[in-house]
Amino acid sequence: MSSTQLDAEAIARLSLHAPAHFGIQHSQTIHRLELLQRWNIPLGSKVLELGCGQGDCTTVLASAVGEEGSVVAVDPADLDYGESSRPSNHAEEESSQLMTRAGSPFTLGQAQGHISQGPLGGRITWVQQSPHDYLSSLPSPSDSDSKAFDVAVLAHSLWYFASPSLIVSTFHALKQHSKRLLLAEWSLVATHPSAQPHVLAVLTQAALECRKPQGSSKSNVRTVLSPKRLAELALEAGWQLQSETRVQCGEGLFDGQWEVYACLDPSFTKQVEELVTDERERAVVFATRDACEASLEGVQGGRKGVRSMDVWVSSFV
Repeated sequence: MSSTQLDAEAIARLSLHAPAHFGIQHSQTIHRLELLQRWNIPLGSKVLELGCGQGDCTTVLASAVGEEGSVVAVDPADLDYGESSRPSNHAEEESSQLMTRAGSPFTLGQAQGHISQGPLGGRITWVQQSPHDYLSSLPSPSDSDSKAFDVAVLAHSLWYFASPSLIVSTFHALKQHSKRLLLAEWSLVATHPSAQPHVLAVLTQAALECRKPQGSSKSNVRTVLSPKRLAELALEAGWQLQSETRVQCGEGLFDGQWEVYACLDPSFTKQVEELVTDERERAVVFATRDACEASLEGVQGGRKGVRSMDVWVSSFV
């Protein structure tokens, strides 16, 4: 079954969501189906997903591989971790849609458990482990035909890694166990002008993140790498680029708004003041934050009119 034949609404309803805000889950599922169209994952495939989170992409992958396929979904977060662990702020109260996602009442364990109880549960194996530890636990294949997975997928999970060196070591380990490497990450390109604040918001957060002790962050943005740099890391690990493209995001995808709200929240300013001691470094962080805020002047509807930036979608062999 091709990704164009998959029913986004039916798949979205398999995930744990607040019924009043089903549209948010639906939009996330539609986006993952758009990624799937670029990846060409055949029926019956054995898929490894690293950084599965609450399963937004896992359900799409499990639907795509069919009854004969399987998905091993790996995430290092505690099962009691939820979006509600993200700092709350007064600005988010302006939008119930934003609060639904940024302050989700569901934990990782609840979300994954709900999916497991549904019709796709038999195809999915959840693993609570770091990607590096999981890959280290796998037996070394005797040849390329005996690799455990047909494809390895990292969809919007690369910026959660603690460092570029950890990403390249993960890519290198994946070369032993998967025939293909499929990546999707924010591109730092805003084809639609209303997505520019999203770009500035993540760069602002990244400027703060690199001042934090490695491995201590709970942020959505920990290590920002452009598509060019991510491709270089994959090539360094022995992969060859097969295809790449950029996908524009629809209006229903609120990731850009979530990151802008996080960047402009007073708690972010407090973190900068506590963690960035050098006055020039602090000036850089505040300059990008101010640029993000100023860019909202050109967005109809202000913060609520922010769109998400383009997504880089690639395939390596």
